[in-house]
Formats: sequence, C-alpha cells, structure tokens
Amino acid sequence: MAKNVFGEDLQVCSADPMTGFFRTGRCETCGEDIGMHTVCAEMTAEFLAFSKNAGNDLSTPMAHWRFPGLQPGDRWCLCLQRWVQAWHAGKAPRLILKATHISAIEHIPMEVLLQYALDAEDYVPDPPLED
Repeated sequence: MAKNVFGEDLQVCSADPMTGFFRTGRCETCGEDIGMHTVCAEMTAEFLAFSKNAGNDLSTPMAHWRFPGLQPGDRWCLCLQRWVQAWHAGKAPRLILKATHISAIEHIPMEVLLQYALDAEDYVPDPPLED
C-alpha cells in the first residue's frame, strides 16, 4: 500500500466525491500521473476561485468526466503544483496529511505541510523540528 507523509498507510481522501488519479478515493500516483494528484486538501471558496482563475475549474460539474464539481468542504486529491502555486499566492487550502502521498515531502517542506494540516495534532517529528 502507498504511504502518507508520516510513513503510514495512505488513508482515503474522499469517496464522495470520489477522488484520486485512479478514482480510488486515495491520492495514489504513478508515472502516468503527470499532475501528481498527491495532496489531499479540503476545498475552500477562495481556493476554488483561485484554481478557476488559474485555468482549472474544479467547481463546475462535467458529466462526461463523471465529475460532480467541488464545493467548499469537499476533500480532493489536488495536483501538487497547483497547491504549491496557491500556497505562494496565499490561497492554499488546508491539508489532510494522513491522506497526502509521501512523495509530497519531496516538493513541499514538512514544516509547511504541518502548518496547513487539519490532522497533525498527534504528530511528533523525529528529530523534533526547531522553532
């Protein structure tokens, strides 16, 4: 099974709506996943507007892709680079790290992931992060 950023089994990001490159609900990836759909995020109206303005409309349903359109509060496996772009713009949504693929830590510092985490209250780094 794929691992999350904590090195544990990757948890489901969302089954309703069904997300992930493979539409398994998990932010799993492979070499064919050019967008690296590895970051599990909880949608906000601000991020959905940002993504639409950046050319990726995630809020409009697209029946031919069986895509219902996302609403604030929905969880979705985002393209890693879109999340990084939103982070730099101050529009990044919060993350569910237990459902974020381990490969994300190769592109986003763990300190940043933890700042945006909705589920890292029990995380104790080894070695501890410095203030």
